[in-house]
Amino acid sequence: MAGDLESPATRRSVRWAAALLWLLMACGGSEVSDTTTTVIDVPTTAQTEMAAAPFDLQGHRGARGLKPENTLPGFEVALDLAVTTLELDLHRSADGEVVVWHDPVISADKCTAGEGPDPQSASEAELRVVALEAAVLRTYRCALNPDPERFPDQDPAPTPLAGDDYGIVTLGELFEFVERYAADPAKSESQRANAATVMFNVETKRVPGDPGTIGDEFDGVTPGAFETALVAAVDEAGVGDRVVYQSFDHRSLWAIATLVPDATLAPLTRRNDRFDSAIVSRGATIWSPDHRALSEAVVAEAHDAGLLVIPWTVNEVADAERLIGWGVDGLITDRPDLITGPAS
Repeated sequence: MAGDLESPATRRSVRWAAALLWLLMACGGSEVSDTTTTVIDVPTTAQTEMAAAPFDLQGHRGARGLKPENTLPGFEVALDLAVTTLELDLHRSADGEVVVWHDPVISADKCTAGEGPDPQSASEAELRVVALEAAVLRTYRCALNPDPERFPDQDPAPTPLAGDDYGIVTLGELFEFVERYAADPAKSESQRANAATVMFNVETKRVPGDPGTIGDEFDGVTPGAFETALVAAVDEAGVGDRVVYQSFDHRSLWAIATLVPDATLAPLTRRNDRFDSAIVSRGATIWSPDHRALSEAVVAEAHDAGLLVIPWTVNEVADAERLIGWGVDGLITDRPDLITGPAS
């Protein structure tokens, strides 16, 4: 029997069972949505594996399929859905603050006017995040849906804790919000407990071909002002053990590792990028590829190299089922509700 448990097929079924069991537990015992309900006899071995390596459900930019991206209401909804990790993007403001935003500019399809240049009329140069101070960025209301066909269920209604606060926040403000959520008596006991331990997958939005995106004269090796400020914000919040650093610009990750030798690093790769086990020697412990680049064999290769595999951005239940069947260690998704079911 021991030999059977070591077979690839059994490991896949155990991982699939473990993932489903974790997702059910994350919902406080509630049933998952009709689109994902699967009757499965979860073996004791699956429970053991789950305890050793919990399945990591990451809310992409909060919960972009349900609320405007990288906003406090979006992160609140993701926490309501019991994600284990909040995935988010980081830029640098004109005054050196680390701010939570994806794009290099404040665009008219996502934001309405604040105290800075008007997205409807100002130039792209005027609207670059790096050209605006954090206090000004905070005044924009970024509650528009730039892609309603792709995200028809996204809505900008206020949430119970964040309210109508759709401004661009600093990373420190996000940490403070999650701490406030964890102490909010209006949230369930399980939601508060989850928020107290939720992970933060923070993506540095450096672009190798456009150093002006961050604008701190990064030389590609030595940590720039951006990496230094990011690590300082994490240290100030006391959440270093709950942070994963990810980036498409892997140089940013290697630079962070010089500041935090035990940092958890997750290189991102695109659809046409091949798996490169060399990232392990640079300190990476997670690999986050475009899910369309994966096959069962590639997942196994990455595992053999010692990496966890957490692909992005998985928004279809069928894709999630296939990837979990291949043994991935988590999923980054715009729609965590499609996997966990509605918030309990």
